[in-house]
Amino acid sequence: MYLVASDKRIKAGGLFPSEAEIARRLSQEPAEWAAKAKVLERDGLPPIDPMMGGRHWPSVMAYFNRRYGLSSIEPLQPDGEENLNAI
Repeated sequence: MYLVASDKRIKAGGLFPSEAEIARRLSQEPAEWAAKAKVLERDGLPPIDPMMGGRHWPSVMAYFNRRYGLSSIEPLQPDGEENLNAI
């Protein structure tokens, strides 16, 4: 699938989708997504990678999973002070 942005075609899938494709995947209007993305970046949303020209999609998904408590990695409680002489 390709999206048309001005005079060029941009591939919609892949690891670094366009902002329009990210907006579509998140059920957002592209103009609204641009404003929301700026706010969410302050909270940890991955920024646009300058070399790749898009946001790393698995990192975007990980961000939203953490935001909504769906992260599969839970921090462990500290079990006390380390005793290196016990080895």
